[in-house]
Amino acid sequence: MQFKDLRIGFAMTGSHCTYEEIWPQLEALTSLGADLYPIASHAVAYTDTRFGRGADIIKKFEQLTGKPVIIDIVDAEPIGPKDLFDVMVIAPCTGNTTAKLANAITDTAVLMAAKAHLRNHKPLLLAISTNDGLGMNAKNIGFLLNTKNVYFVPFGQDNPERKPNSLVADMNLLVPAIAKAAQHQQLQPIIIERSIRQVK
Repeated sequence: MQFKDLRIGFAMTGSHCTYEEIWPQLEALTSLGADLYPIASHAVAYTDTRFGRGADIIKKFEQLTGKPVIIDIVDAEPIGPKDLFDVMVIAPCTGNTTAKLANAITDTAVLMAAKAHLRNHKPLLLAISTNDGLGMNAKNIGFLLNTKNVYFVPFGQDNPERKPNSLVADMNLLVPAIAKAAQHQQLQPIIIERSIRQVK
């Protein structure tokens, strides 16, 4: 799979503890020649947490992609009519975003971008990060696993002793998962035994 000039819509949602795992993947994609279009939910852009200030996260996102971040729904809507992306990624994809996507709710720029992108029958790749993936969100993940043009970065329990319902994608598999999704294929296996993350 050639990444040179591959147009990738890269969206981030509010799994704040996961951002440090995302930055190296953006750097890798840039080094491979991918054309990245950054998108973020309001939870990313306007929330200050112990993991960083929203404004600083957006600034870094822009520095790594070389483009202004799409934050508002109105700015995300033209993605579909312009057929802007070859593939779209949501990483991290929170349980909240997973649930809304599965139930056709469009109330953030990320969800509008996903909806606009999917209307063109293009691949959407999800890198889930949710504390209730084996709880109330299990049904939504199951629904999306069976949804046309939706693919997943392989995921597993990140700390089954402390957080038994938590599922998180292995972000180190993001680049090969994009390569597969761009060809309308799922990187296998989907469910993996992943490294344990400390509770943050």
